[in-house]
Amino acid sequence: MRAVTWQGPEHVSVETVPDPVLEQPADAIVRITSTAICGSDLHLYSVLGPFMSAGDVIGHEPMGIVEEVGSEVTGVRPGDRVVVPFTISCGRCTMCSQSLPSQCETTQVTEHGSGAALLGYSKLYGQVPGGQAEHLRVPHADYGLMKVGTELPDDNYLFLSDILPTAWQAVQYAGVPAHRTLAVIGLGPVGQLSARIGRHLGARVFGIDPVPERRAMAERHGIEVLDLAEDTVGEIRERTQGRGPDAVVDAVGMEAEGSPVAGLAQTLAGKLPDAVAQPLMEHAGVDRLAALHTAIDLVRRGGTVSLSGVYGGAASPMPLLTMFDKQLQLRMGQCNVRVWTDTLLPLVEDPGDPLGVGDLVTHRLPLDEAAVGYDLFQRKHDGCIKVVLDPTIAAAPTTA
Repeated sequence: MRAVTWQGPEHVSVETVPDPVLEQPADAIVRITSTAICGSDLHLYSVLGPFMSAGDVIGHEPMGIVEEVGSEVTGVRPGDRVVVPFTISCGRCTMCSQSLPSQCETTQVTEHGSGAALLGYSKLYGQVPGGQAEHLRVPHADYGLMKVGTELPDDNYLFLSDILPTAWQAVQYAGVPAHRTLAVIGLGPVGQLSARIGRHLGARVFGIDPVPERRAMAERHGIEVLDLAEDTVGEIRERTQGRGPDAVVDAVGMEAEGSPVAGLAQTLAGKLPDAVAQPLMEHAGVDRLAALHTAIDLVRRGGTVSLSGVYGGAASPMPLLTMFDKQLQLRMGQCNVRVWTDTLLPLVEDPGDPLGVGDLVTHRLPLDEAAVGYDLFQRKHDGCIKVVLDPTIAAAPTTA
């Protein structure tokens, strides 16, 4: 089959790799019909290379059609249309039973002290082949596959795999009741959806991003948008009676702009031999923390900061004095996808599209053009906000 493979820092290529096969009785094989590039994939692309191996199949936002199931799988059968959550969870262990499938004790990657294994996401999370491919093996398929209808297009359902429940969890963790205020820092795909969810739940939402196309998209959905300027915090405070918003979602994470020293550390770590770089990434403060520090500065006293952006440095410095003095609540964590999907399914099937999932994809490309998609997404060229790869269509022929 054809699959997107990591080959080195900022280098992915589509290669022919062995077809997946059933390895355990609880496995299923899914033929992929749509698979998205996630902001977290960009961390693999440019930062977390020390935990990757050349040839790793990447991607964790897929959906498709079940082709084969193991002997223990009863919840789906060949021919079913399914969304594949990015977390690999059993649905039965203590953590899963406490609505924390991202911490699944059956699939935890104890070698690296990590939570549940993830599809297509480095040695830190199990090095399981991912979903930017023509076919995908899904472990624990009865819990890990979400059956959906056949009438609506893939784009209605695809984002249930990751970014939509991630955004929903971010807003739930923010704990903003109706008629209160929420700020979202970063209007990439998760930030776009977080802002729309906040509006859907009745909050007044501010969205902050330096990219005009991202601000324009958010503004179409009733978000009050601001550039990332020196006076942004002050302006939002002025609009919130001088206090700041009740909660802030940081939808940026470790690669925030405005953190040049950490940016240099990330670049250098990505070029070091793996044996040197891995412990550096695991034990040093290499995150770009500008977005998180802005969130802490911006939120009102007694408010909540909710992190959906991924951070990777174990020793990243935090302004604990300010956090304590402002009596802040900080909530974060890998998304517990299947906890939220039953709530979200009726919303994505609603003809009124209350969360605007039909207004997110800016680029749809053949799978074989994945390298183009990664470059567009990383550089934010051509108004790129969300890229979906389609294994079912052929790439355009090249000309001599």
